[in-house]
Amino acid sequence: MKPVSSSLFRASFGSLLVYSTADFLETISVITNDGRNIVGVLKGFDQATNIILDESHERVFSTKEGVQQLVLGLYIIRGDNISIVGELDADLDSTVDWSNMRAYPLKPVIH
Repeated sequence: MKPVSSSLFRASFGSLLVYSTADFLETISVITNDGRNIVGVLKGFDQATNIILDESHERVFSTKEGVQQLVLGLYIIRGDNISIVGELDADLDSTVDWSNMRAYPLKPVIH
């Protein structure tokens, strides 16, 4: 991540400690335990890996038609529902023709 200014903002709400990523304006992709792919700008997280995303959308994959992008806006994902978090390369992501991409949806994670 590229810092925009100097440090992370920390706010404590009782026993909950929230880290704001106001200094880091990075787009991330989250794969959830139920197989959803949610993309958005990381706005905050906490010690339980709960994530706050802004300008988010879900990419819904199908073998019959191109990827649908469902607008979610400001979105919170519980940490116990997160499988993978990764930073997106905006340049590479913008070159993909999602309307013609066909793929099987991910299956839920089985523990």
